[in-house]
Amino acid sequence: MDSPIFTEEHDLIRAQLRRFVDHRVRPEGPKWEQAGFVPRAVLQEMGKLGFFSLRVPEALGGAGLDARASVVLAEEVGRSTHGGFAITVLVHTDMASPHLVRFGSKRQLDKYLPGVLAGTTITAVAVTEPAAGSDVAGIRTRAARDGDAYVLNGSKMFITNGVHGDLYFVAARTDAEAKGSRALTMFIVEKGMPGFRVGRALDKTGWRSSDTAELVFEDCRVPAENVLGGENRGFYSIMANFQTERLVIGAMAMAEAREAIRLTFDHVSQRTAFGAPLWEKQAIRQRLARRLAEVEAARQLVHHTAWLDAQGTDCVAQVSMVKALAGDLVNEVLYDCVQFHGGMGFVRESAIERMARDVRVQAIGGGASEVMLEEIAKRFGQALSD
Repeated sequence: MDSPIFTEEHDLIRAQLRRFVDHRVRPEGPKWEQAGFVPRAVLQEMGKLGFFSLRVPEALGGAGLDARASVVLAEEVGRSTHGGFAITVLVHTDMASPHLVRFGSKRQLDKYLPGVLAGTTITAVAVTEPAAGSDVAGIRTRAARDGDAYVLNGSKMFITNGVHGDLYFVAARTDAEAKGSRALTMFIVEKGMPGFRVGRALDKTGWRSSDTAELVFEDCRVPAENVLGGENRGFYSIMANFQTERLVIGAMAMAEAREAIRLTFDHVSQRTAFGAPLWEKQAIRQRLARRLAEVEAARQLVHHTAWLDAQGTDCVAQVSMVKALAGDLVNEVLYDCVQFHGGMGFVRESAIERMARDVRVQAIGGGASEVMLEEIAKRFGQALSD
């Protein structure tokens, strides 16, 4: 794509990702929807192609790229029309494994990172609880020191990659008396550790090819050496990664919206009613034109915000704008696309039907739109200062 924000390297990555999505994901994606997860062989193939190491520093074996690479990845997996596949990948690359990359000790990096980059170790981040989503301060899972280990008790909810994941970065409270977000600690928990189990796989409306779980910790002993980033420092790790998480969700959402408009344009150009293609109806073509303009504007905000992040600029307000705007807009776009598909937009064989179910969560996960608007409001003066 011709953009001053992206380099030739980004364009090459985009082209490689697009080929992978077209040849490996689109043909097989419906089977993954039925199975309820993305096959590990597919993820390992992505690891071999280097897609899981774009943001990892060169010193650790990665490409050493910045937020723009994350946006390229999010856009290309987003255009696959399989939101469950896309979120499986993005949780691993940009929401879970960065906790290890940013805050892992040398021992932890040496032990876990090679598998993470290769796609043989799939990661999940376990922060959300039944009573604590965007409100991180409400976390109730506890971790008590006991000799050379911590004992974890509690549960986590809505954890992507939770059923079939291999490595979990778990937030727990390490001081029962501390208030709010203080005394939160991140732990590295491996699948199979005694006292840790998948409580249940969650049956979701959308993202059907993404495995999502409730996790349960019952006197789960985690070695003290698996503390990630230091005791009582977990809040800073969570907050540091929220920005990337929200940016890539916004990029994914706008790619989905753009692809939905493309599919709908193809449909209304061929479908006839009252003796002419639906595209000949002014109301339809103008609505799609309006939606495309809105999506292109939002996409430019995503790209600009990625550039700001790459420059090291404080862009919390802009990231919050991306998440709030994109999460709502993609739902508005898919509403229109289903409408213009008519009956075909309501049957399971239609990509648009699947996408409409998938995108509903975009205004919820990673920070609900209402929470994002409050983040913008806190920084209103700063946002208007330019």
